[in-house]
Amino acid sequence: MPGPRNQKNKKSKKGSKKAPPPVPKPTYAVGHDASSHDTRSQMHEQVRVSACVTSPFGVPAASPPHPPQDILDGPATLVYEPLPQLSHDGYLHQQEYDTEQFQQQVIYPHDTTYPHSSLYPDEPPIPPSLLKIPFIHDPGNGPRVKDIRAFLASRLASPPSLDDPLCGEFADDAVLQMLCTVLPEETAMILWYNKSRSMARVCPACQRLYRLGDILPDHLAGEDARIVQDAPPSPYLAREQELSGLCSPVCFILASYNYPGAIRSTWGRMAEELDDATWDLLDGPGQQANDMGLGMLLKMTRCHDLGLGQLFFPELEMDSDGTAHEEGDEDVKWVGEAEGKVEGVAPPTDRAEEEGIVEVMERLRVEDVSAGVPVPVS
Repeated sequence: MPGPRNQKNKKSKKGSKKAPPPVPKPTYAVGHDASSHDTRSQMHEQVRVSACVTSPFGVPAASPPHPPQDILDGPATLVYEPLPQLSHDGYLHQQEYDTEQFQQQVIYPHDTTYPHSSLYPDEPPIPPSLLKIPFIHDPGNGPRVKDIRAFLASRLASPPSLDDPLCGEFADDAVLQMLCTVLPEETAMILWYNKSRSMARVCPACQRLYRLGDILPDHLAGEDARIVQDAPPSPYLAREQELSGLCSPVCFILASYNYPGAIRSTWGRMAEELDDATWDLLDGPGQQANDMGLGMLLKMTRCHDLGLGQLFFPELEMDSDGTAHEEGDEDVKWVGEAEGKVEGVAPPTDRAEEEGIVEVMERLRVEDVSAGVPVPVS
């Protein structure tokens, strides 16, 4: 029924149906964009609406995870710390500084540009000579020369035997240069070292370092090696060590690999002791295997002068003892020989009594002499 009481009740019911007060908007720090914050508030409102929606079957839908309470309830204050910004020049300077610091910390053991640093600063630094690869190595049966050039430049090499006339002649650097034109460099330097030293030797085949008269371990290992060592050494072995420096029969067989038929007849013998058949084998082509010049070394060491005189001076006839004389020099008479002024030459008058004056006059008719003056014959 309408009346004053019913109007008051209607007003009170209308007042209770009013919308809830709006959620206070969060306050943000000054200096940020307001559009981004409005978007965030809209997202929160959508979360609230979706939580109240029910499914068509009357079952409330699963509510999504609630956002943190500090974002919904309290004012959201986001504080950002800007990163330090460097200019282009400052960035390059920083990169150079970092690179220098890294390079100073890296130490290379073989580089001399950086200062030496060690884990034990009290200990003395390692000398550079110990950092090099050793040029002498001992595998167990005698020291071996791995670098002949470094060995000759070191104090371990024996000096040339200048008191021996033959060794003194071979010690000349010109002989080494001639050997290098015939043999490989390493083989030539070993041969030059052996011929210019009276006692010190380096084997051209195995590079073993020894002296004449040393009892050397055999290359063969096993039970047979002891039997070979107990046997008396062959006299040809000591002779071959003196001639070519080959220290063992195995090394000699290796050097004569291209001439297998001349092994027995050549071992420990000189040129005057070889027969014609052996020389025919040595002068032949052989098997033509790459022996690093050992076959040529074998033939050269059969001669007293290593065959260099016959090789570089073919016009001279070399004797077996290494002395040279010119072919037909007994028939060539120099100016003054007819009068007996040259020492060691008999005067023509003495020869005339044996050969006759006509033969002497015909022999003295030489027009091509070294002086360029023909010998006058009366």
